[in-house]
Amino acid sequence: MRWPKPLLRNKADVYKQNFGHVFVLAGSAPMLGASALVALAAMRTGAGLVTCGVPERLNAALQKRISPVIMTLPLPQTQGAFAYRSIATIKKLFSKMDVFAIGPGIGDSAGTRRLVLDLVRQCPKPLVLDAGGLNALEGKAQLLLEAKAVKVLTPHIKEMARLTGYGLAKIINNREKIAAAFAQKYHCVLLLKGNRTLIASPEGKVFVNRTGNAGMATAGSGDVLTGIIAALLGQGVEALEAATFGAYMHGKAGDLAAAQTSKFGMIATDIIEQIPHV
Repeated sequence: MRWPKPLLRNKADVYKQNFGHVFVLAGSAPMLGASALVALAAMRTGAGLVTCGVPERLNAALQKRISPVIMTLPLPQTQGAFAYRSIATIKKLFSKMDVFAIGPGIGDSAGTRRLVLDLVRQCPKPLVLDAGGLNALEGKAQLLLEAKAVKVLTPHIKEMARLTGYGLAKIINNREKIAAAFAQKYHCVLLLKGNRTLIASPEGKVFVNRTGNAGMATAGSGDVLTGIIAALLGQGVEALEAATFGAYMHGKAGDLAAAQTSKFGMIATDIIEQIPHV
């Protein structure tokens, strides 16, 4: 396998800004760990800088649990989640950040959903949408066609059902066809998670990832994938490559983690620790 050129680190005269600044909008009062997992995975995947937007009253708690190499940005909150008025601050970051990872653990309050939808409409930088970032699009997938940015969506089966309105059985029995049709219709890269994760391109091509194992069915594993893909995009890897290589790296790191800790006992941070070895 040949890695994309931006990942080779074959130039000596570089500095951290050459490897992308990832902005993470994730986490809420009951799911603050999601933000930490996305950010740590992004750093382990080579991002030069990572900043986590965090509901302001949770900032101190996040700084205690996150790595000292991660920056945080307190944002207005309501009821333990991001308030819509956060958008004014986030819009000022459009020119400073290279990629936005939105959704893990973000919750589903009305203000947060509105915030996500407006960011999808307005953000000019590549977007990775997962979890709450996808749920905000339930019944509003058409909004993806208004987006100015490159978009990578990473739903699991239930999130795909919300995005499409299809039943679970229909998606399970027609995964490749539905993934390809969605990616074409909404001009995005779609990564449909599961055993043999699928990656569909806007042109309708579908790739099948063959790394990974059942031990990765654990809390936070999807957050790690979001961080990996965001880091690749931030380093200049194009969207389809970022999704396909990201799925491979995520699964391979899970395989290495399983070899060390067992499938039974693996947790999401075990996957992060193996990313550099992939």
